[in-house]
Amino acid sequence: MPRPRRDPPMQPFVPADAASPRPSSEPAARAAEAAGHRPSDTPGPRAADVVAAAVRHGILSGELAPGTPLREEELSATHGVSRHTARTALARLTAERLVTAEPYRGVRVSLLDDDALVALQQLRCALETEALRIVRDRGTRPPAVDDALDALAAAEASGDWPATLDAHARVHLALVDAADSPRIAEEYRRLDSEMHLLLTHVRPAYAPGALATEHRAYVEEALADPERAVRAHLDHSTQAILDSRGARHPSR
Repeated sequence: MPRPRRDPPMQPFVPADAASPRPSSEPAARAAEAAGHRPSDTPGPRAADVVAAAVRHGILSGELAPGTPLREEELSATHGVSRHTARTALARLTAERLVTAEPYRGVRVSLLDDDALVALQQLRCALETEALRIVRDRGTRPPAVDDALDALAAAEASGDWPATLDAHARVHLALVDAADSPRIAEEYRRLDSEMHLLLTHVRPAYAPGALATEHRAYVEEALADPERAVRAHLDHSTQAILDSRGARHPSR
């Protein structure tokens, strides 16, 4: 009886039109190890996790720009996996909304236009407001929020924008998790990749330390009056992103 096929070790994804030599496999390896497994011993469905992690890294690092096509056959050849494995990886990224699948156009890195941005922020507002209302009514302070704020300040001071994005997400997740509502937390986490994608390509112009200072004030206001504070905070960030887009694309 023939042995079942085992996908060989993964390599990082390289878009078809890349003119430079294939980059190091370190980003994919780091992503895989962060997920608790190594490419070299990752057969079957777990191979799709490694491919998805490599492509996710390329998207959230900005190496794969919005609109970049992602083709099954190229992923398969680049990573040395089956078409089925590549298709599974793309399906996972589609579920995260990092990529978009369209009839006759295939799969591409997602691009959040202005309407999509506003809709995303409206959903964040609804979820975060309800979570903070629960927290306020309990009269408790989120146990992880102060550590998250300190991490945000440290990341911002270091000038590391990806780390700043991660710490920024930690602050908001600490507030949401404090409600102890698994459904709210689950739905909120579904938005995390989209927010990272958006902020990767549209970096607001904050003076050093301004983001941490703003969020320290936001936490205190949101714990006292979530209905007003969350909406004001997200309206402000939405406008900052829109303004940043306008500055980058004056003809918009």
